[in-house]
Amino acid sequence: MALAPIFFVLLLGYFAGKYHVVDNTHVGSLNTVVMSYAIPASLFVATAVTPAQAMLAQWPVLVILGSAMMLLYPLWYLLQRRALRRSASEAALQALTVSLPNYAAAGLSVAIALLGPGHVVPVAVAIAAGSLLPSPVTLALLELSVVKQNGSALMRGARAMGRALIKPIVLAPVIGTLFSLLSVTLSPIAIASFRQIGQAAGGLALFVTGLILSAQHFRLSWNVALATIVANIFQPLLAFLIAHLLGAPTAAMKVSVMMAALPSGFFGILFGSGYGQASEESGSTVIASTVVSMFTLALAIAWLYG
Repeated sequence: MALAPIFFVLLLGYFAGKYHVVDNTHVGSLNTVVMSYAIPASLFVATAVTPAQAMLAQWPVLVILGSAMMLLYPLWYLLQRRALRRSASEAALQALTVSLPNYAAAGLSVAIALLGPGHVVPVAVAIAAGSLLPSPVTLALLELSVVKQNGSALMRGARAMGRALIKPIVLAPVIGTLFSLLSVTLSPIAIASFRQIGQAAGGLALFVTGLILSAQHFRLSWNVALATIVANIFQPLLAFLIAHLLGAPTAAMKVSVMMAALPSGFFGILFGSGYGQASEESGSTVIASTVVSMFTLALAIAWLYG
């Protein structure tokens, strides 16, 4: 019940793009609807209506997932730079793809299916962690690779960080969290209005993911295979180890490991496209990770919630 609907919608988007029912080469507008409207609305209302005590209880999820991502990111970046002699931009895109799971699309659907509609706050925390930690670092590295832009390297990096931090998908859970902690009460009309657009978040995000994957060229290499193993197997085990060392509550440990077990996200593809830096290996990793997650994510769910 948790996985079948997710992969059904992913495949729906994939074949819609593959057979040109929907244009899979210009998904910018659809992606904007998902990332700037539907998901932010869903995360804002979910966090804003959460009691302050329940919100504060999510700090282990933030620490566990943030630590797992920021341990993997520099390791993979250095592997690509030092061992494989990749460019800084290519290494950054691959590091983001490996370290940042698909919280935005798959995370929302899995959490709702397993835990219910009232348990999407951990997803908001996970998305905020991904948006505030590895994403700005990647944008800064991509910005620095654009040598024709004006300003020093430090200024270009700072501008990239600033653009990342004001994106709706980052601001929405942050503002919602502030509403929660300050006990600001939303009116029933406001809640219903945000939920109306937020209801489209999970399904539309999965469909767009399928569209994006259908436009990627797949080439299996040892680097892609290793990236898939790290993303799908090593990262959830790392999250489990961090949760154990942290002494996190069982519920926080379970949801953190489940979120870490999600397949690789497509932010690396989108960021690269925005800077004219297409990464075939990032695209191949997302495809391989998504396919393999049919088994690894199922095993993780069975282990954690079986």
